[in-house]
Amino acid sequence: MSKPIVAIVGRPNVGKSTLFNVLAGDTISIVKDTPGVTRDRIYADVTWLNMTFTLIDTGGIEPDSKDIILSQMREQAEIAIETADVIIFITDVRQGLVDSDAKVADMLRRSKKPVVLIVNKVDSFDKFMPDVYEFYNLGIGDPIPVSAASRLGLGDMLDIVTSHFNQEDLAEEEDERPRVAIVGKPNVGKSSLINKILGEKRLIVSDIAGTTRDAVDTGVIHQDKEYVFIDTAGLRRKNKIKEELERYSIIRTVAAVDRADIVVVMIDATEGITEQDAKIAGIAHERGKGIIIAVNKWDAIVKDDKTIYEYTKKIKDVLAYMPYAEIMFISAETGQRLPKLFEQIDVVIQNQTLRIATGVLNEIVAEAVALQQPPSDKGKRLKIYYITQVAVKPPTFVLFVNDKELMHFSYTRYIENRIREAFGFKGTSLKFIVRERKENQ
Repeated sequence: MSKPIVAIVGRPNVGKSTLFNVLAGDTISIVKDTPGVTRDRIYADVTWLNMTFTLIDTGGIEPDSKDIILSQMREQAEIAIETADVIIFITDVRQGLVDSDAKVADMLRRSKKPVVLIVNKVDSFDKFMPDVYEFYNLGIGDPIPVSAASRLGLGDMLDIVTSHFNQEDLAEEEDERPRVAIVGKPNVGKSSLINKILGEKRLIVSDIAGTTRDAVDTGVIHQDKEYVFIDTAGLRRKNKIKEELERYSIIRTVAAVDRADIVVVMIDATEGITEQDAKIAGIAHERGKGIIIAVNKWDAIVKDDKTIYEYTKKIKDVLAYMPYAEIMFISAETGQRLPKLFEQIDVVIQNQTLRIATGVLNEIVAEAVALQQPPSDKGKRLKIYYITQVAVKPPTFVLFVNDKELMHFSYTRYIENRIREAFGFKGTSLKFIVRERKENQ
């Protein structure tokens, strides 16, 4: 099941970042930062009541001239319209209604997407409400007064935002077919890979219309097994400055990764692994997906007996936080190793859904503890009472211990490595939850 996507759109200095940070930061849960994930956080997982959604800050407008601001606002609105399920359009009660607000409102209205109109900086409802009514002139629904900085009105706003989520989508039946997202930088060969898979073997079963996320789902059969490929290719944007292009492709990647079980991160062999590749891989890692790193255009590389070893080492160095990722070398152009890609997908799916019996897990942990003593602090030593697996996709384990503070990251990693030695779990992250239990419980 995919999370709904909510995008924030608005002029400079109306409080977009403040609103984003308040929702993503203190009030709400946000996934921890991962090395290699974009430092300029533009997305966060937000939970309101019992609903979780991905919040996106389309941001990035610098006030140079009115024309540039308007063109950049249009760009922002286009990203939001293509990607989001619900759009938060934020305006400023102190600056009042301005021309560029009206022009962007026209675009949003034509998009037929749900738009929640926010009037920000309303620190006193008594004082500012007469000014809020002016925003009815935009013709996109009731303006909602909030103050992001003072955290006023945010609950009402979130109630309205979440009321627009498609309940049928949220409760959609589980589709048993593995969902594979092909992600990567622009021009890395994502379309070529999908076309090769479809064209050469004529595997297409059905084309599901492009979703609101602007990714096309394609049903594929390979050796009597069905898969759904999520294609994020085709940016269709010309003359973009690099940052905007990167921001745009990352937003689309988040949308596609959320809906996938397995993520194939494509890297251009002729360029080697880049910072943006690491960001894209980090998004999949953060969200606990199965990961295959596919180094494309391998046919274009002059090779000797050390080339694969050197490439693999570079990738492992840059993606040191995800040593479990499967790495393979392909050519979407020639079809080199494409059958192997399906084999890898099957292996990773198997590992993502693998369940280990509680008894076996506890034997592994008992042996691990005997081989390497748990950490201690001020005379108190960590005791691990019990481990059990509670979920799959990714495999998730709960460890019951005497003191959570003593369960250092390095010892959790040691336990993880012992479990991987026993069961492999190639291509998937493992999640560990540490719970404290008093000795007499």
